[in-house]
Amino acid sequence: MSEVPDETRCRACGASAKRAITAPHLSAAGTSAYRLIDGAARSAHEPAVVDRLPNRGPGRPPSVTTNPLHAKLPRS
Repeated sequence: MSEVPDETRCRACGASAKRAITAPHLSAAGTSAYRLIDGAARSAHEPAVVDRLPNRGPGRPPSVTTNPLHAKLPRS
């Protein structure tokens, strides 16, 4: 950085332009949006392995469908 001149020529108009050192753009890796995007991309290649059904919680009966088309589906 110490070797860069303080002024340079503007590419558009050729006038003398002062150089300014600014802060670099840092990653937003800690944000929740980035974690969501990263998690979605990772799950496409590394899906989570499930060994049992999720817990429905106490006092919640399993949902029962009343759609007559569902009666034709095979039971497991």
